[in-house]
Amino acid sequence: MDIVLLEDVKALGKKGQIVKVNDGYARNFILPKKLGIEATSKNLNDLKLQKANEAKIQAEQLEAAKELAAKLGELSITLSIRAGEGGRAFGSVSGKEISQAIQTQLGLDIDKKKLVLPEPLKTFGSHEVPIKLHKEVTAKLIVKVIES
Repeated sequence: MDIVLLEDVKALGKKGQIVKVNDGYARNFILPKKLGIEATSKNLNDLKLQKANEAKIQAEQLEAAKELAAKLGELSITLSIRAGEGGRAFGSVSGKEISQAIQTQLGLDIDKKKLVLPEPLKTFGSHEVPIKLHKEVTAKLIVKVIES
């Protein structure tokens, strides 16, 4: 029996693949657990339409990410931290603080998990912070850290 997989099945195949399995395996395991559906012409056509829709949504998300990256490339945010002895920074600026500053200063909602910040910013001045908006799009935002 030919089955179109709806989810990844270990040792059988990936989602969207058409695989040939024994009738009993399909009836007793794959179909009841909704891991796949029978590969009829209607189901194959539905799968093709679903893949086309997903591709369209992915393209729209990629375009939106590119537009946001272009917008972020022109903008900057300013954060202030206290200065300790000798003009050294007392504390640091974390991804959470940068995310909140983007929200308040620019009005954009960017999750702190999208910021590619290996460690908090501990020095004054301008820093370029990469933001992973999409798996193919990374924007750079200028973060200016000043003394308060």
